[in-house]
Amino acid sequence: MNINTKGVLSGTFFMSGDTAVAEGAITAGCRFFAGYPITPATEVAERIAERFPETEDGLYVQMEDELGSMGAILGSSWGGVKSMTATSGPGFSLMMENLGLGVMMETPCVVCNVQRGGPSTGLPTLVGQQDMMQARWGSHGDYEIIALCPSSPQECFDFTIDAFNLSEEYRTPVLLMTDEVVGHMYERVEIPPPEKIHYVERKRAKKGLKDFRSYSVNNGLVPSMAIAGDGYRIHVTGLTHDERGYPDVTPETHHPLVKRLVDKIRLNVDKIVRYEEKNTEDAELIILSYGISSRIAEWAMLLAREQGKKVGFFRLITAWPFPEKRVRELAAQVKGIVVVEINMGQMVRETERVAGGRCEVLLAPNPGGRVHMPEEVLSVVEEILP
Repeated sequence: MNINTKGVLSGTFFMSGDTAVAEGAITAGCRFFAGYPITPATEVAERIAERFPETEDGLYVQMEDELGSMGAILGSSWGGVKSMTATSGPGFSLMMENLGLGVMMETPCVVCNVQRGGPSTGLPTLVGQQDMMQARWGSHGDYEIIALCPSSPQECFDFTIDAFNLSEEYRTPVLLMTDEVVGHMYERVEIPPPEKIHYVERKRAKKGLKDFRSYSVNNGLVPSMAIAGDGYRIHVTGLTHDERGYPDVTPETHHPLVKRLVDKIRLNVDKIVRYEEKNTEDAELIILSYGISSRIAEWAMLLAREQGKKVGFFRLITAWPFPEKRVRELAAQVKGIVVVEINMGQMVRETERVAGGRCEVLLAPNPGGRVHMPEEVLSVVEEILP
């Protein structure tokens, strides 16, 4: 194990997914964490609290609740610090209002949701994947969101860095949608030296102090960002605002603003979207999944292949934006798509929408508390490929 002067680790480790999220954040340059303890995400906060003193400039704050936690990371980001929080379902619900504030103010930050079974208090210590639609539609108004779904502790580390990079590039909150099993499982994690990791930093304001406008994009989509204390006059608000950041609640200002907030994700979807596929070339059926469920889905695909069934595997790495183009292509090729997720039907609805009747789309449901058995997935596969 190596640790540099900034407190960043490198080497080979045996660690949990939650710990890997914390280490990924530190490696990405996160130096502010605000959170409130909640199972099964508490270990992220505990690791951050333990490790931040070794970074010299890291600051951990335990807030009074998750609503305050989300507000705190927005404020620290405007202070020029990469910031993050971690929570689970009930806390995620409390963060939704301020998530929308972060979208409207175009504030880079990362929110990790270690999903558990719900609704309400539900299953605090057991797995679920029941917040996926909330991730996309949980806050009000029109907006786009980026959400990554790790399926291993290694990906918890890697995708946390990706989440920070995406948040900085597009000036928006980014979600890391992990789950209890991935968060609590222990596996080997390789942390490369910092010089071998790709980092993205936000585009900083460079204009003169008198000429600067907080939301001027110069025919682009992502404005440069001034930092409080740099001498710029900054005004940010959740209200519809003009280029100065001042409230201007008129349709003439609102329409281009919301269109740009949406377009900066939609028009870059080919750069953002990521997925993994196996054995899709000759597939007559695709098993689609994400997170911990994708590990069971891939196992089921291999068992189906052993039975002579031409089954392929497709994993969502970015759940949002959804990989519409590729899923639509596959839907035109196969007889059916089976979606494996630990809920009673969420991403299956998006899959069905994109498939558009080109093939049959079925859900392998699971109300939560455990992962699927591969036989449960195969039984749904057999409804299409007997």
